[in-house]
Amino acid sequence: MAAATSTPSLHGSAMMHRYRTHTCGALRATDNGATVRISGWVHRVRDHGGVLFIDLRDHYGMTQVVADPESPAFKLAEKVRSEWVIRIDAKVRARPAGTSNADMATGEIELYAEEIEVLSEAKELPVPVFGEPDYSEDLRLQYRFLDLRRETLHASIMTRVAVIKSIRRRMEAAGFNEFATPILTASSPEGARDFLVPSRIHAGKFYALPQAPQQYKQLLMISGFDRYFQVAPCFRDEDPRADRLPGEFYQLDLEMSFVEQEDVFQTMEPVITGIFEEFSGGKTVTKGWPRIPYDEAIRKYGSDKPDLRNPIEMADVTEHFRGSGFKVFAGMIEKDPKVRVWAIPAPTGGSRAFCDRMNGWAQKEGQPGLGYIMWRDEEGAAGAGPIAKNIGADRAAAIQKQTGLKTGDACFFTAGDPAKFYKFAGLARDQVGRELKLVDEAKFALCWIVDMPFYEWNDDDKKLDFAHNPFSMPKGGHDALAAATTTEQLLALKANQYDIVCNGFEMASGSIRNHRPTTMVTAFEHTGLTQKDVEDRFGGLYRAFQYGAPPHGGMAAGIDRIVMLIVGAKNLREVALFPMNQQANDLLMGAPSEVSNKQLRELHVRVNILDEKKG
Repeated sequence: MAAATSTPSLHGSAMMHRYRTHTCGALRATDNGATVRISGWVHRVRDHGGVLFIDLRDHYGMTQVVADPESPAFKLAEKVRSEWVIRIDAKVRARPAGTSNADMATGEIELYAEEIEVLSEAKELPVPVFGEPDYSEDLRLQYRFLDLRRETLHASIMTRVAVIKSIRRRMEAAGFNEFATPILTASSPEGARDFLVPSRIHAGKFYALPQAPQQYKQLLMISGFDRYFQVAPCFRDEDPRADRLPGEFYQLDLEMSFVEQEDVFQTMEPVITGIFEEFSGGKTVTKGWPRIPYDEAIRKYGSDKPDLRNPIEMADVTEHFRGSGFKVFAGMIEKDPKVRVWAIPAPTGGSRAFCDRMNGWAQKEGQPGLGYIMWRDEEGAAGAGPIAKNIGADRAAAIQKQTGLKTGDACFFTAGDPAKFYKFAGLARDQVGRELKLVDEAKFALCWIVDMPFYEWNDDDKKLDFAHNPFSMPKGGHDALAAATTTEQLLALKANQYDIVCNGFEMASGSIRNHRPTTMVTAFEHTGLTQKDVEDRFGGLYRAFQYGAPPHGGMAAGIDRIVMLIVGAKNLREVALFPMNQQANDLLMGAPSEVSNKQLRELHVRVNILDEKKG
């Protein structure tokens, strides 16, 4: 269990400590000849011609213990097995010449066992703790206490601890104070579903676990505290998602008074950059993050969380197809003014095999295919492939020039209403980058995504909804809301909203808040709520706005995602101590579980499981 912590020595008493004088990571060549006591888990036992070697492990490291037939501890050493917990009294001695292990901090010494005490035996393990076993995730989560003994997972958790310490240190240095906000609060109908907690004292009423400390941190600004932060637990009853832990997660939550968007950027960019630099492990970290408007991100990368390690930028090449001989695209352009053609450059991808592979990938994604042009020596700028043949040499050459491609490269095309195809185009860009190994894996590429849409259209309910945080200030404030009289004008409004993106993951989201009660009501009215609805649902915040609210803004960054990126984990469950599985089951503790009728009566609750098929 190599851990990112110091390895304390436990000297200091005339009488030897009951379990250890040193940890398993503390002893060095300077301890040669000393009598010591260590305790830990048996990592493995090796028999070399009748001489037993026991690797003993604890949180701090590993030490090699030797027992030969002359040792009084030999008979017991023959009985111990992996993951037994034992105490060993031994003499420290230098390892024989040529047997030092440079990969171990204790690799210059070994312990000659004089006494062994078994503190705890272990049954046969359902999952191994040595190496990187390919076992089902559910089995690993059921025995998470064993899984956490694995070196990589143990180290990832300790990196998480160190990252949180670094966050707290950096936030305090930036003038923030840490406040703890309530866990039991009122239900907030916006956003995801709440986890509800029935009240025993107030029959028929419920608390809710906070989806985020959003309203409380705004109330702290109204209370005059100026700069708040918290490593905050958040609870959302959402359907399983690959990019979020089910049930609960932690975020760096913060808020600042008397600030504009630029103030938040100037304050937080050094904090986040510093964290990544501290734990980068030699990877480069973006300095001077680019600020990319949302619409530009969609147009260039097909995503509002672009992976900027991939150098590919898409281009609008609609005009090169308008009136061309490629009738599929030309007909679409003539028929519908919304239709655009986007080009996805593929540097070094100019081979039939690669283009066919991408076409097959597109079909697996549910598309009819993926048109392309290849530029090879024999065709020159005219290109090759069905599209090149139909649009002609001049148009193909113009596309090559616009996209900056050259001989040996290729270009793929998507067409239609960008609102309907941009996500697929973004996936295609990602796939091209991976296939052609264009992605710089030795980099943390950070950026701000700005100018987010304020509203979006809910096609199911045929109404406007907030695109992101409903407490954000629209650009232009109340005047912009009042001036927008049509749905199209409202959908065109931008918010003082911003995200931090790193390597294709949304890592943080924030905004400058709406701090005026009239603006708050108007913003919600466009989504179908009345002033009374706002007062009922957000009464605490709405009431506070009546009594002098400073302009304020902030953000929240996902702790789990930061650590996942830093350690290079494949999913968030690799950096959380005791996560649920993807079906939101805690397999270790058996939650969720049924409760007794007595508990239900005390809470004034009766269980009536509905048959969803019958409604």
